[in-house]
Amino acid sequence: MTRIPLPSADPVAHSTVAPKLSPSVLIAIIVTLLAWSSAFIVIRGVAPHFTGGSLALARLVVGTVVLSLLLVGHRWVRPTGREWLLIVVFGIAWFAAYNVSLNIAEHTLDAGTTAMIVNIGPLLIALGAGVFLGDGIPRWLLIGAGVAFLGVVLIGISSGITGVGDGTGVLWSLVAAVTYSIGVLCQKPVLRRLPNRQVTFLGCAIGAIACTPFAGSLVHDLSRAPVSSVFGAIYLGVVPTAIAFSTWAYALSKMSAGSLAVTTYIVPALVVLEAFLFFREVPAPLAVVGGIVCLVGVALSRKRARVPFTAVGS
Repeated sequence: MTRIPLPSADPVAHSTVAPKLSPSVLIAIIVTLLAWSSAFIVIRGVAPHFTGGSLALARLVVGTVVLSLLLVGHRWVRPTGREWLLIVVFGIAWFAAYNVSLNIAEHTLDAGTTAMIVNIGPLLIALGAGVFLGDGIPRWLLIGAGVAFLGVVLIGISSGITGVGDGTGVLWSLVAAVTYSIGVLCQKPVLRRLPNRQVTFLGCAIGAIACTPFAGSLVHDLSRAPVSSVFGAIYLGVVPTAIAFSTWAYALSKMSAGSLAVTTYIVPALVVLEAFLFFREVPAPLAVVGGIVCLVGVALSRKRARVPFTAVGS
């Protein structure tokens, strides 16, 4: 007797085996996760000395300079009109808007809570791919989205109850999550043809240009910030931006956006641990519950309906 799979009614519910990651891709993912988790900590540390916009501009200027050096000796591929449009949106959304929103959020929220909210971004990426890229939206994705939204609500309630903030930090964190997802959805298509170094450089440069209105604020903040905070801003430009966005782009060029986004679910745990070690910050209990609910929602969103089997006589 032979058992054969029957097609599922769910347009994207099917059983697949994830391909094994190559060592280079695995290393790129690890570097990205460690660098991005450290960014939440450094931003929280330098927040008292920089406005959200000025820190974003400083980070992106440094990142653009470093990324331009990484382009030396590599072939330049001319983008098409459509690719230019996607790159511009990618740069403005992920590099400019995301960084400004994240910086502002961490003025009122602790690093761990901010990371938990921003980490609904992968869920939004999956939803966006279903709506705009024709990937379909399976029922488990909708269920997961609803659960994750409940988690965000709990985090928001905890902010009001504990006095961590007036809710604006949660709002800015949500903006960061949305702009992060928009950036990934625009970045993935252009990586099919353009070199990842070039795409990352262009996105960072465009983000820096978009943040130039904060130049006056940056000059003012640099004149008053302690040396440690200035070095913190430089670190953000070199490691979480130039290096981590490069390793992310490399990994994204080798695997699907959804599969790669799943790996970022570990970032909040890393941030909570690092925040405790460096600042003795511990998210409010209800925020921790909300963060766990968010992660449960994310896990549910990745669930796939089992492919039914039927037996046929031999």
